[in-house]
Amino acid sequence: MLLPSLAGYRRVWLPRDVMAGLAAGAVVIPQAMAYATIADLPVAVGLYTCILPMLVYALLGGSRAMSVSTTSTVATLTATTLVTAGVVSSAPDGLGALTTLTLLVGAILLLARLLRLGSLVENISGATVLGVQIGVGAIVAVGQVPTMLGETLDVSGEGLFAVIAAAIASVGTASVPTVALSAGSVAVLLLLRRFAPQVPGALIVAVGGILLVGLGHLDALGVALIDAVPTGMPRLGLPDLSVAGDLVPGALAIAVMAFLESAAVARTIRERSQPQIDSDRELLAMGAANVLGAFSAAMPAAGGFSQSAVNRGAGARTQLAGVVTAVLAILVALFLGPVLSLLPQATLSAMVLVAVVGLIDVRELVRWARLSPVDFWVALTVALVALAAGLLVAVGVGVAATLLLVLRELNTPRLDILDQRGSALAVHVGRGLYTANARPISRAVISLAVRRRPAVSALILDLTRQDALTVTVLDALEELEADLAAHDVVLDLAALPPPAAAVAARVDWYRRLQALGRVHATVRDGMAAVAPEEDV
Repeated sequence: MLLPSLAGYRRVWLPRDVMAGLAAGAVVIPQAMAYATIADLPVAVGLYTCILPMLVYALLGGSRAMSVSTTSTVATLTATTLVTAGVVSSAPDGLGALTTLTLLVGAILLLARLLRLGSLVENISGATVLGVQIGVGAIVAVGQVPTMLGETLDVSGEGLFAVIAAAIASVGTASVPTVALSAGSVAVLLLLRRFAPQVPGALIVAVGGILLVGLGHLDALGVALIDAVPTGMPRLGLPDLSVAGDLVPGALAIAVMAFLESAAVARTIRERSQPQIDSDRELLAMGAANVLGAFSAAMPAAGGFSQSAVNRGAGARTQLAGVVTAVLAILVALFLGPVLSLLPQATLSAMVLVAVVGLIDVRELVRWARLSPVDFWVALTVALVALAAGLLVAVGVGVAATLLLVLRELNTPRLDILDQRGSALAVHVGRGLYTANARPISRAVISLAVRRRPAVSALILDLTRQDALTVTVLDALEELEADLAAHDVVLDLAALPPPAAAVAARVDWYRRLQALGRVHATVRDGMAAVAPEEDV
């Protein structure tokens, strides 16, 4: 279904959508241009990321108010990936590599949609995302210092220590006019965020910086400007397949983070009256947005919280607001290139600094330390790995930690005593058995039966949760029966769901239990069979 957010559209929503799209554009366009500098890409790339990806998401996406361009996390991962692959993103062949990277990100997301992995990807813990965000915030924030002091050192994606060294080296040669402009821009952004959050601070400081250069000739005092922004629409770009292999690990990390950020934003801003967010539809929309955006010199795209919050706060009812934002970006690309070329680098760096400092959410980290020490340590570990070894390694560590925690939870036996009559005991298995947890659960059942007082001679295993059976699980159950028999305990099975029972019926061992009357439809039937009332 195309344009799902426009289902049931009402004419009275049109003014709200138009105003919301313009308000979001006032934030997202200068912000995306600033994020492009994080990856050492031309600011025009950030502008182009506000066009086709946003239009494609409006066509396919399920969130009614999410604004799609790029984020600081995705931009930093982009920089890290290009540097790791040995690509100088500002070089002529850098845009070919960028096209390849964005295309790979989109292809990975579409493959995940084909395999219906939406819910699986969402199992990556919030602790991993928080840790990556803290690492991004620290690295990017420190990385803006040289530019805000008037230096032109490029340390994009080179890790925290290189960034700190560059920041320290730039202190002694700081440009006073640049420092003053940077401080003023940061002050305006913070004051507006604190006292007038509805005002687009990014637009205000961008316009202010352009006016100071255009009317006050601030560049004559040594304030560096951004690279010239070309006028016109982006040209069709072709991927550089020679670096595709080197970009795959980074593309995988970017795809995971882009989807997680987008899903989190979409769920956060969804109103209760709006439809639920479908993870697989979001994979399709974000994947298509990146695949098609790749050929228009766009960075990897994702849903951004700040512009989405502005979009919703301004009254956006549907993705028509996103279309308005994209049209505004097109008009800027066609007519305002020369004006944007007057924007000081320090102003963009100030915008990035204020945006990414919010990612260093120490308060949330402290809250997690109080509520969930495990999540706290995962987040802290990922953040430290990001600072020491880079974001790509940190994402890998976070995903691995999440999988280990999930496996530990799944493999922890959950056994509940349902009933005991004399020497007959009924035990409910709280988790379905599968390859990794079948034998740990078997050991727990044996331990429970052997240590139980009074002594147990008959044990009924409630398998209500066992919707599917594998050969490994069947073998483990057969071994469990033999091990219990060695302790003079007879095993019966109860409440096995029909799909699993149909599979089990193909095994001689299970058919033997059926013939002996040791397979029961319910636990009550089992208890009645092994512990008649007169024996209790």
